[in-house]
Amino acid sequence: MTHRIGFDNEKYIAMQSAHIKERIGQFGQKLYLELGGKLFDDYHASRVLPGFAPDSKIKMLTSLKDQAEIVIGINAVDIEKNKVNSNLGITYEADVLRLIDAFRGVGLLVGSVVITRYGGQYAANVFRKKLEQRGIRVFLHYTIADYPHNIPHIVSEEGFGRNDYIETTRPLVIVTAPGPGTGKMAICLSQLYHEHVRGITAGYAKFETFPVWNLPLKHPVNLAYEAATADLNDINMIDPFHLEAYNKTAVNYNRDVEAFPILNAIFENILGQSLYKSPTDMGVNMVGFCISDDAVCRQASYDEILCRYYKAQCDHLIGRVDENTVHKIENIMRGAGINTSDRKVVGAALAKQKETEQPAAALELADGTIVTGKSSELLGAASAMLLNALKYLSGIPDDTLLISPAVLEPIAHLKTKCFGNKNPRLHMDETLIALAICAATDETAARAYAALGNLRGAEMHSTVVLSAVDDNTTKKLGIRLTCEPVYQGKQIS
Repeated sequence: MTHRIGFDNEKYIAMQSAHIKERIGQFGQKLYLELGGKLFDDYHASRVLPGFAPDSKIKMLTSLKDQAEIVIGINAVDIEKNKVNSNLGITYEADVLRLIDAFRGVGLLVGSVVITRYGGQYAANVFRKKLEQRGIRVFLHYTIADYPHNIPHIVSEEGFGRNDYIETTRPLVIVTAPGPGTGKMAICLSQLYHEHVRGITAGYAKFETFPVWNLPLKHPVNLAYEAATADLNDINMIDPFHLEAYNKTAVNYNRDVEAFPILNAIFENILGQSLYKSPTDMGVNMVGFCISDDAVCRQASYDEILCRYYKAQCDHLIGRVDENTVHKIENIMRGAGINTSDRKVVGAALAKQKETEQPAAALELADGTIVTGKSSELLGAASAMLLNALKYLSGIPDDTLLISPAVLEPIAHLKTKCFGNKNPRLHMDETLIALAICAATDETAARAYAALGNLRGAEMHSTVVLSAVDDNTTKKLGIRLTCEPVYQGKQIS
């Protein structure tokens, strides 16, 4: 698992910046730029396009900060479901607050938050009050009957006209969200309607990385996007409008294709004609021009699909997604010609479990070496694996004790006797704290502790679902984790 580069990030920043500036110049008073994916932390893109920096988009947009303001959307249904950002392990509500602080931290104006699909939900009202208490303006957008098919109703006072008008002050309005399915396009289209009513000329463009319009429909990068959004029922498809207008194939996805007639109708109401001939025309995505090694990106995308499959299985186990989501990713895997045996750490972890008859974990390091760990009296399998990996990385013999039982036992006692936990085994974060303490006085422990940074980018598999604490620790260490959809022992949560 060598970390090869398949994407030219500097070329991307230059091309993307120039293209966005060109699009801004095509409109007059105001441009609504729908931002798909993530601004600060596009980890999906960095995984399937090795070399893509997670903060590439923000680097471009900060150059426009004097002209731009941010509008953040969040779906009331997601608030009600307590939906979690899987990359960060925090709820969408918490992510909105995090994004506001992050945007402000780089000098971008956050104008407001929009709660979409609002229907009086209790959790949405609580979140709205929390935002307003922090001095953040909140606007409400409602579910529109027969959206997106009944265009006369949508483009009317009973449709978009029922939504709050979002008051903005800058010529470039960037509409973003903590995750997909928020209705960012609907926010933009609603604003175009309201601006028209107020006599303001406004335009729209879409800045979304995936699917990549100028890669083949079944390219692994595009399939990985479909796997990532399997719970949304997004389907990659050939853009029929682009094919008809230019006799050229371009890849888009079903929601944009379905919504395109609405955009046409709105533009016709505003300008007398549509500025775009296809949903692909709306986009400003330059990613496809910046892939430097297609084979590297293909392999990275296969890895991502497999990880999404295991995540969907675990999410189904806890009731977060339905069975159809799992089946959809299974179909994507079949179409890509891959299966779970292609993820090397899976076989290694399962073999270790069979050998020891205990829950086990495996980690693939950058040089392709696979290190395993098993459950013991004081350490969970993930913690044991972590220590074994650090010993390998720092050249310490495998039979060396990095943490003395004299350190581990008091911690286990604290957990069970003082905190009332049934499980004395140390989680990964507790293990690292113990290692850090030992490193202060023990040179061998210090060598192992110093190797922590070399775990970033490693692949890991556990034969049981890990605790939220361990899951979060792997994220902080930059380890990509998958788990068998099985709870340890008799636990059911």
